[in-house]
Amino acid sequence: MRYSSLFPKTRREVPKGVVAPGHQLLHRAGYVRSLGRGLFALLPLGVRVASRIEQIIRLELESLGGLEVSTPLITPIEQWKRSGRDILAATDMVTFRDRFGKELALSPTHEETMVELVQSGLVSYRDLPVFLFQFQEKYRDEERTRGGMVRAREFRMSDAYSFHRSFSDLNNFFPRVFRAYERIFRSCEVPCFAAEAGVGFMGGERSYEFLMPSSHGDDYLVECPKCGYVANRDVAVASCASGSGRPLPIERVETPDCTTMADLAGCVDAERSQLAKAMVFAGSTRLIMALVRADYDVSLEKLGRLVDDPAIRRATDAELRTAGVVASHAGPFHLHPDTLVVVDQSVVETPNLVCGSNESGIHFRNVNFGRDFDAHVSGDISRIRNSAPCRHCGATMKITRALELGHVFRLGDYYSTRMDLSIADERGRWFYPQMGSYGIGIGRLMAAIVDAHRDANGIIWPVSVAPFQSYLMTIGKSRSVRDAGDAIAEYLDHEVLYDDRDESIGTKFKDYLLLGIPFRIVVSQVTMSDGTVEVYDRIAASTHAVDVDTLPEFLSARQREYQDHAQETGHAL
Repeated sequence: MRYSSLFPKTRREVPKGVVAPGHQLLHRAGYVRSLGRGLFALLPLGVRVASRIEQIIRLELESLGGLEVSTPLITPIEQWKRSGRDILAATDMVTFRDRFGKELALSPTHEETMVELVQSGLVSYRDLPVFLFQFQEKYRDEERTRGGMVRAREFRMSDAYSFHRSFSDLNNFFPRVFRAYERIFRSCEVPCFAAEAGVGFMGGERSYEFLMPSSHGDDYLVECPKCGYVANRDVAVASCASGSGRPLPIERVETPDCTTMADLAGCVDAERSQLAKAMVFAGSTRLIMALVRADYDVSLEKLGRLVDDPAIRRATDAELRTAGVVASHAGPFHLHPDTLVVVDQSVVETPNLVCGSNESGIHFRNVNFGRDFDAHVSGDISRIRNSAPCRHCGATMKITRALELGHVFRLGDYYSTRMDLSIADERGRWFYPQMGSYGIGIGRLMAAIVDAHRDANGIIWPVSVAPFQSYLMTIGKSRSVRDAGDAIAEYLDHEVLYDDRDESIGTKFKDYLLLGIPFRIVVSQVTMSDGTVEVYDRIAASTHAVDVDTLPEFLSARQREYQDHAQETGHAL
């Protein structure tokens, strides 16, 4: 491709509102453009990178027997009602009616669609296992878009789904996909950790995330350096925090101007660890009050698991009034009887807490669980804090901000039972196939690669995903130099971006560094005099004089060297 025909060209200025450094580079280099809140267009260079990422994924999934399909983005809402996820996904899912009055949805994920697809084609138990994958758009009505393509509304995913005759078959296949994902991230050269994670509205019984440490990530990775325990912060466990002292008599305290935990701590002269924080959530059928110590936050994943209700969101003001809750002074007192009270273990283990009374301007001091109030359910519902002691070995754990790149779910028969996907075995007994779901966000992965491979001058693409392997430019106005450049461009063909512009050397050099293409080839009168070209290796920051006749072999050898090194050393654990 000739640079003169490329659209668009690079930009020197940083786009307004784009904060993440890697996303700034993708904008400036002409890989993506924002077309609205959480909506992004892939430009020609971005499409080439995305296609290379998809091909890496495609080859790995095909090696496991995967068959590629393509399903609609728009799906009938009846599918979601059959699985029961129309309630779970309601806040993220956009629905509408067509001209015939039929209710449709923009799919945030495709489990239901794939179950319907398999149901339409499954004839015998001998057809199992089935492993299907696709590259498809998703739409989630994200409340808070951030980090560019890290959390977008519309995004492209590689999503795969496996169906098995038994749980043991699923259990044997699941690690194979897990290892394939590790190889994918190694090929893309991103440092990645596999961590236990929550299932959220996806359902099922277990999941694992692939997380890359990143200061601009939207997730948190918990690690124990001693025993190797790794988990997402939403499900990570630690030794329970507790307090000491004998229970004291309960007291009423006037707190008229306390609307936050910080206000309350100052008013009653107490640490946050001596305060109880009550938060009210709406589940699928009831309101839930969750109490944690004020130095912790509620984990919606843990809370949902504990009460077996993943459809949990913050309660509205109207719902708070229904529950009898005074928002700024919330506590487990005088509640509507249908409100479920759930207490974190930290509250159970800490005596003499300060807690809201559900009366305006009043808190209670010296509140003790079991004596002053009770709960329907108690357990671990809090997110752990940095430096928390590991429950398994006692060592101090650390929390690192991270970016989710992929997620694998062991779903079991969660969908097949709800959507009546069943088949008779060789003895005529009907069973529900066991299912796995596996996803990688293409835009997220592209952003992660840039986050991991960049410098002050621009992107440094790994050879496996670079839009072009080489950037060719000529120096001088000599016809012979131009002819030599044209000849090199012709035999390097689609793997070279030929900068044929009448621009200064400095401008071309800056654009090359910003674009991040692995190798820069310079043809000049000086190099032509001895039959060589100058090749600059962006990855190694090294320059080589290479004979024109051996240039393709040199580039191919360097590419293989980098790809082999990525697979041998790897980043994924």
